[in-house]
Amino acid sequence: MFGIHDIALFIISGFLLNLTPGPDSILIMSRSASNGWRAGSVAAFGVCTGCYVHVFAAALGLSAILASSAMAFTIVKLIGAAYLVYMGLSALFSHSKTKPDKPENKREMQFSHKSIFIQGFLSNALNPKVALFFLAFVPQFIDHDASNKALAFLILGSMFIFNSLIYCNLLAVFTAVASSRLKVNQTIANILNKTIGALFISFGLKLAFMTRN
Repeated sequence: MFGIHDIALFIISGFLLNLTPGPDSILIMSRSASNGWRAGSVAAFGVCTGCYVHVFAAALGLSAILASSAMAFTIVKLIGAAYLVYMGLSALFSHSKTKPDKPENKREMQFSHKSIFIQGFLSNALNPKVALFFLAFVPQFIDHDASNKALAFLILGSMFIFNSLIYCNLLAVFTAVASSRLKVNQTIANILNKTIGALFISFGLKLAFMTRN
């Protein structure tokens, strides 16, 4: 149907790829741990919405420009890297609002849901690695003689994003539950914030030095 083949293999492969840790999953986990599962879920929706930028770009052929143009790739790469480093520095220099004598403050909102959604969206949309992934991975499951390859691409991309949304929301809930049961105090929470910040900076630097190959 629509020139799509091996759907079961596509779904399984997509699920396994979602298990690979990256800035998106770290963002979801950090927001869930500090602000509760709803915040983590909002971040997940932001991430998956960002995925649609790459899906539509690939379906329209814009990602091919990103893959073939060194200048376009470098510009997007550096913007994405700068944003990840910015998020990392923000986490490094922030302090948890968790107070050991007031456990009800553990999930005090440090960010609005709107800002969390935007963080998730930009974290994914500004990552050229995601664009290249869709451009390289999805076409393998589309017939060469498909009548409408763009439509087939959109369908497969939507399937991948839907499965990612389920996984990311499960990750958000699991992280929030684990954080609640561990009852992390303020000192440990601050250490975790700095660790997460360092991870984001490392992701940003890795992205900055990434090549198209």
